[in-house]
Amino acid sequence: MAVYGYVRVSTERQADEGESLGAQQRTVEGYAMMHDLTLAHVFVERGVSGSKPLGERPEGAKLLAALQPGDVIITPKLDRMFRSALDAIGTLGAVRDRGVSLHMIDLGGDVTGNGISKLVFTILSAVAEAERDRIKERISDVKKDQKARGRFLGGDAPFGYEVSDDGELIPRPAEQEAIRDAVAMRATGASLRTIAEALQAKGHSISHVAVKRILRDHEASA
Repeated sequence: MAVYGYVRVSTERQADEGESLGAQQRTVEGYAMMHDLTLAHVFVERGVSGSKPLGERPEGAKLLAALQPGDVIITPKLDRMFRSALDAIGTLGAVRDRGVSLHMIDLGGDVTGNGISKLVFTILSAVAEAERDRIKERISDVKKDQKARGRFLGGDAPFGYEVSDDGELIPRPAEQEAIRDAVAMRATGASLRTIAEALQAKGHSISHVAVKRILRDHEASA
């Protein structure tokens, strides 16, 4: 029988400063000592989101590959190992079928062998997934608000604009004129390639694909 620990933080900054991996590891080591278990190895997942399934994380995949019947996994908290209810329940079933015990310290211990613990595990897994969905919704709302206020959300600035120091899109006069030219040419039936070539002749580095996007965005904002 081998005993493995698993600890994780979501970002490199957390790994270096915030949610201490060392504190998590000490919690796992203390639990193992209290239950007369000898840790063979602690898998340390640095800077990996809990939204990624356990088997798709570098250390999570190594952990699952190392497991043999009779082995034990110890993790300090449910959300260190899972944020998706589907992944949580699927992994729980898989390790249980392989004769492996999964101990979650915040849930009181072995969630594979105790009926009440398994019930709590199922409920909290669903809660964790719901919280993840709420976070995504909040991020989406913030992005919509920023877009409505003309804030740039990152990446390359769209043709016709540049980004100010405070994140606002500022029109570039020459490129705005090029956009007007593209719209006018398209209205006369010019092809995307013809428009692109005309703009290139005026010194703009632009492809027919970019012209298509510009015209689509112009139509959407009209």
